[in-house]
Amino acid sequence: MDDPTPENATRDDLECALGYRFNSPEQLTAALRHSSFVNEQPQPNIASNERLEFLGDAVLNLSISHLLMKRYPDLAEGELSRNRAQLVNETELAAIAREIGLGPHLLLGKGEALTDGRKKNSILADATEAVIAAIYIDGGFDAAFRFVENQFRERLRNVSHPRYETDYKSMLQERVQSTYHEVPIYQVVDEIGPDHDKTFRVRMTVAGITAEGDGKSKKMAEQEAARAGLDRLDRSA
Repeated sequence: MDDPTPENATRDDLECALGYRFNSPEQLTAALRHSSFVNEQPQPNIASNERLEFLGDAVLNLSISHLLMKRYPDLAEGELSRNRAQLVNETELAAIAREIGLGPHLLLGKGEALTDGRKKNSILADATEAVIAAIYIDGGFDAAFRFVENQFRERLRNVSHPRYETDYKSMLQERVQSTYHEVPIYQVVDEIGPDHDKTFRVRMTVAGITAEGDGKSKKMAEQEAARAGLDRLDRSA
C-alpha cells in the first residue's frame, strides 16, 4: 500500500499521536518542512526544519542523559555515553517517527516525495528531532521532556544492563600477568558524600603503574581504575 499523503492525515491525528497540543500550530508546521519543499517555494523567507533539528538534538540528548542517570545511578560516564548512543541514533529516531505516523505529515519537495522520502530514515529521524524542538519552543522543556520520556520509555528498559560491557579488571589482569607476572592491587582511598549517595575512589597499583577511578560502588570504581591503568599501559608501550 502506498504511503498516505499529507491530505489524508489530519493535524489533530498527529498531535494526538504526539501527546501534545500546540499553542502555535506554525511551530509544528516548521518542524515538518523539509529543505526539498522549501527549495521549491517562491517565498524567500520560508525556513526548513534544519535549525529545529539542531535544537531538537540538544534537547533530546539532555533528556536522555537525565533519564539514563536517573534509571542507572551506578553507571560510569563511559557506559552512560554508550547507552545514550544506543538510544539516540538515526534508526531509533526513524522508528519513533513511524510509530507516531510522522511520515504522511512531512512537507517534501515533489522529487523527494516521488522517491519515497517519507520512508527514508534520515528524513524521518531529522523530523523527529525537529518536532522535539518545536514542542520545546512551544511548551517549554518540561513538555519536550515528557514527549521524549514517553517515546523512549520501553527503549530505556531494553538498553544494556547497568554493568560494564567490557570487563576492564579482567583485561588488565590478563595483560599484566602475562607481561609482568603481577596481579593488580586495588585499594579504596576515599569515600565522598553521604551514605545514601556515596562515591568511592579506588587506587590500582601494578608493575610500577598507579591509576585511580571513581564510582558509585567499589566495583564500579575498581573498573574505572582498571580502565585508567590500561590507558597508562597503552601510552607507555
